[in-house]
Amino acid sequence: MSQPTNPSIDAETGTDEPTDSASDEGFDSLLPGIRRREFMKTGAAVGGLAGLAGCSSLLGGDDDDGTVSAAPDHSVPPGDHDEYYAFLSGGHAGDIRVYGLPSMREIMRIPVFNRESARGYGYDDESREMLEEAGGYTWGDTHHPRLSQTDGDYDGRFAYVNDKANGRMARIDLKYFETDAICNIPNQQGTHGACARLPDTDLIFGVGEFRVPMPNDGRDLHDPDAYESVLAAIDPDSMNVEWQVRVDGNMDNGDGSKQGRYFFATGYNSEGGVNEQEMTRADRDDVKAFELDRIEAAVEAGDYEEINNVLVVDGRKDSPLNQGDDPIVHYIPIPKSPHGVSVTPDNEYAIASGKLDPTASVIDIDLIDEVDDPTDAVVGRPQLGLGPLHTAYDGRGHAYTTLFIDSQVVKWDIEAAVEAEPESESPVIEKIDVHYNPGHLIAAESYTEDPAGDWLISLNKLSKDRFLPVGPHHPENDQLIYIGDDEAGMQHVKDSPAYAEPHDASICHRSKLDPADVYDPDDLDLEYTASGEETMERVADDRVEIDMYSTRNHYGFEEMTVQEGDTVEMKVTNVETTSDLLHSVAIPEYDINVKLAPQETRKVTFTADKPGVYWVYCAFFCSALHLEMRSRLIVEPED
Repeated sequence: MSQPTNPSIDAETGTDEPTDSASDEGFDSLLPGIRRREFMKTGAAVGGLAGLAGCSSLLGGDDDDGTVSAAPDHSVPPGDHDEYYAFLSGGHAGDIRVYGLPSMREIMRIPVFNRESARGYGYDDESREMLEEAGGYTWGDTHHPRLSQTDGDYDGRFAYVNDKANGRMARIDLKYFETDAICNIPNQQGTHGACARLPDTDLIFGVGEFRVPMPNDGRDLHDPDAYESVLAAIDPDSMNVEWQVRVDGNMDNGDGSKQGRYFFATGYNSEGGVNEQEMTRADRDDVKAFELDRIEAAVEAGDYEEINNVLVVDGRKDSPLNQGDDPIVHYIPIPKSPHGVSVTPDNEYAIASGKLDPTASVIDIDLIDEVDDPTDAVVGRPQLGLGPLHTAYDGRGHAYTTLFIDSQVVKWDIEAAVEAEPESESPVIEKIDVHYNPGHLIAAESYTEDPAGDWLISLNKLSKDRFLPVGPHHPENDQLIYIGDDEAGMQHVKDSPAYAEPHDASICHRSKLDPADVYDPDDLDLEYTASGEETMERVADDRVEIDMYSTRNHYGFEEMTVQEGDTVEMKVTNVETTSDLLHSVAIPEYDINVKLAPQETRKVTFTADKPGVYWVYCAFFCSALHLEMRSRLIVEPED
C-alpha cells in the first residue's frame, strides 16, 4: 500500500516530525521556535490556544505547497437526501441529534431525558409519566447512542442511549424517531457505556462507572473498600434489568463481541481510591471481559444476591465464580486509565486505549479463555500518539483512533500492529489534524460486521477559533473526514458546530431505516377520536374527560367549560392524513403544549385551578387560517 501524502506525518519515518530542511524543521513562521504539533499539545494541556484566531496556517487543510487538498464531493443539493443517518449524543441537552451525511445537516433532535415543548415531550401524560417513573430527574447526559442489530447489521428498529448522569437507559423507536421507554437502573450511579449483545441485540448493557456501597442505603459510608460498580444487563423489549455483575474498580466504556460471547468494559481505579491521587498510584488497570453465558448460568443456578430487586452476580477478582478455569470475568491488565474499547468488525480483536499511555492494546478475543496469564491475550501494542481515546474501523483492516492531546486522528493497520514489536510506530499509516482535542469518533456503520468505510466523524471537545464567537460558552466541533480512498488518505471536508457537550455517535445507511410519514393509530395506546366522535363528559364531581379531534382551522370543540378545581383529562387526535401537517394543543397558562402529528393521539391531564377564559390554540403554523384555529377553555369559579 502506498503511503498517502499528508502534511501531518512523514512518509519515511512514520512520525509527525518533518525531515525536509526546507520546511524550517517544522517551525511555523508565525510562532518562531515552536513546532506546530508541540504548540497544539501544549494548548491541549493548558488551554492556551485563544490567541490562534485567524492563523489559518496553523489550522490544517493546506498541503505543504499552500494548495488545498482535493476532497470528495460532500454537497447535497437542495431537495436531495443524504446517504446516511448519523445519531449523535446531545450530551447535557439530554437528547439525540440526527444528522444527514455527508451534508452534516441537523435534521432532527429527539428528546430523551429532557422535556421539549416542540415535540410535546414531557408535557403529554405518557411521556411525562415515563420521565417521572424513570427517576423524575430534570436533566440527563446522553453519551452513547447504539442502534439495534439483527445478524450483525442494523435493522432499523431501535436506538438505545445511556444517561451518564443518572444511571438510566432509554430506547428510541426509529419508526417514529421518538423515545418510547426509559429504564432507571438500580445499584448504578453514572451509566457511562451503552452497548448491546450481538449479533441480535438481545441484551442492552449499561456500564456503571461510579463505585458506591451496595446497597447504597447509608451503610459503609466511610469505607471505600466496600464501594462497587456494576454492569447491568437490560432486556431490550421490556426494558427491565435482568441481572448485574459487581466488579473491582470503576468502569468506563464498553463494547460487545460480534458473536455474543463477551462484553468488554475498560476499568480504571483498580486501587479503589476516592480522589485523583489515590486513583492514579498504580501503573496498570484493566479491561474486563465478561463471559455472558457463564454469568447467565450463574443466575440460573442461583449464584447471586438480590439487591434492590435486582439479581447481582459477584464478578470481583476474589469471587468463587472467578476461581478455576471458567471465570465469569477476565481481568486483562493494560496501561493505566484506559478509556475506549471497541471490537473489530471481524470479531478477532478488542482494542482498548487510555488517556495516559500513547499505545493501544490489541486483545486477541480467542486467546482470552486459553492463556494462563491474561496479559498474554494482549497481542499488539502500537504506539499511536498522545492521548489515544476511541477507535473506529473501515472494514479494510484499518483502525482510526482519536488522539486527544495531539489533536489528531491516527489511521493504523491492525494486523501490522499484531506483527510489530510492542510500542512500535510502524503500524501507523497516517495522521490528520482535527480542531481540537477529539474525544469520540465514529465511522459509517463501524459498529456492525460490515463497515461502509467511507465517512468518519471526529467529535472534538474544543472548537476555539473555528466559528463566530458566541461568548465564553463555545460550541464544540464535529468534523467530517473522508476515509474511502486509501491512496489519497484521510481528507477533512467539513466542520459542524455542536452544542456542548456531545460524546459518541452511530452512523446508519438510509436504506436500513424506514421511518413513518404519519402515525399508525394501532401503534398508539390511546383510542383514536375521529370527526363526529368527540365527547365531553363529567365523569365525577371533580373530573371532566374530553375526547376531541384537531384538523386544519379548528378543534372538535369550540368551547369547553369546566369548574374551578376540576381535574381535566383532554385527549386529542390529529385527523390529518397529509404528512408533515402538525397541530398542537397549547394552553400556556396551564403549561401545556402537546404536539400532534398526523394520525397521532395524545392525552394531557391538568387541574383547572384558575378561573377565567383561556384560549386553546395551535402552535404549529398549519394553514392560511392558522390564527383562527382555536378553542376556549372556560373555567368557572367555585360557588
